[in-house]
This record gives sequence, structure tokens and C-alpha cells, in this order.
Amino acid sequence: MAPSRVVDVADEKTPSYEQAREELTEVVRRLEAGGLTLEQSIELWERGERLAALCEEWLQGARVKLAAAMAQRRQPDPAGDAPF
Repeated sequence: MAPSRVVDVADEKTPSYEQAREELTEVVRRLEAGGLTLEQSIELWERGERLAALCEEWLQGARVKLAAAMAQRRQPDPAGDAPF
């Protein structure tokens, strides 16, 4: 069996959204391919759950930032010196 590309978040800094999504894709691919022991499957499933939650956190943070930027754009500039 090839060495696992799955890395524990506790051993490294929190991955970016793109890194987490890529690793989640790899976890799903490995689970769908089969051939793993029950213990390996459970470990990968748990890792996938953590990665999915991390991706959701990244997306929620992006939604909040986008909503704040859109709300700020809708408010008129009180000084009247907006560049556009």
C-alpha cells in the first residue's frame, strides 16, 4: 500500500481552504477505492469529517467577509470623498 498523504492538523499549522479541500478529495478517493482495514477506514472517515468542518469554517468566514464588504459598499460615504 502506498504511503498516506493524509497529514494530521495537530502536527502542522491549519491548512488553507485549498489544501483542506484537496486532502478531503484524496480521503474520499481512498475510501471509495476500498481495500482498507476497518480501522484505516474509520481513521480516514474521521479525518474527512474534520477536513469537511474546516472547509465549512473557511467558507463561512468568506461569507461573513463578503457580506461585510457588500454592506459597507451600500452605505454612503459620510465625508463625501469616495474615490468612485
